[in-house]
Amino acid sequence: MTGAVIGGRVRSSQVCAGRQSGRKVCSTLYFHRCSEKATLSAVQNRLIELLPRTARLSLLKICEPIELKLSQVLSEPGAPTRHVYFPTTGFVSLVSLMGGPGVEVGMVGREGMVGAHLALDEAIAFSHAVVQGPGGALRIRSGPFRKELAGSAPLQRALKRYLYVLMVQLATASSCARFHLLSPRLARWLLMTQDRTHSKDFPVTQQFLAYVLGVRRVGVSAAASALQQRRLIEYQRGNMTVLDRKGLEAAACGCYAADLAAYARSFR
Repeated sequence: MTGAVIGGRVRSSQVCAGRQSGRKVCSTLYFHRCSEKATLSAVQNRLIELLPRTARLSLLKICEPIELKLSQVLSEPGAPTRHVYFPTTGFVSLVSLMGGPGVEVGMVGREGMVGAHLALDEAIAFSHAVVQGPGGALRIRSGPFRKELAGSAPLQRALKRYLYVLMVQLATASSCARFHLLSPRLARWLLMTQDRTHSKDFPVTQQFLAYVLGVRRVGVSAAASALQQRRLIEYQRGNMTVLDRKGLEAAACGCYAADLAAYARSFR
């Protein structure tokens, strides 16, 4: 998900979500420009920005600005959740391991948070959360966060909506991995990543793509070559460039549109 809130002024970018049921589905994803401090005028995270002023200020008081580092592990399945994270400029892959090499089942950027399961009164993490894009985040220890959540109806409502978005991501990711060809899946993943990097260029290795897509590296190489031959992307030495965004949207499977539509319904 892609997609994906920072600064005192909200900007919206229309993201075309492809065609679904014969009609073009489009969703507006909201992002701010980033800043270094978690202040009311520079909230940086969509979930926090949506809260009413009083609830927002109360939550920000217990936030700690940190820098997420590439490949940093934020949670492990079956382990207690010690912190929650609200990404601002960084983003995180949620990977299901299930005794194998793993496959990505969700992506969290500034539109969401890592640790939303605490809203279900469940302290045990369900996925391997690893930093895919280094950058800023707001971190809160699980104890203070749960206390804040218990006393904040607006925060409870926001997390319920976000949990729905996560459920859609999990469902579509499972179906996508089972039924869709690798090339459309790769196109979807690249769109989701671009939505969170806000750049046509971003670093990624074939090894990491194979990891999050749950396939062999040779398969990623073939899928990337096919997209490159169509002049949709350019891939050189661990750096990906999206050349044709609209073409890549057309090449992606319908799961990308489904994720965007779910976010739009929940946070319109």
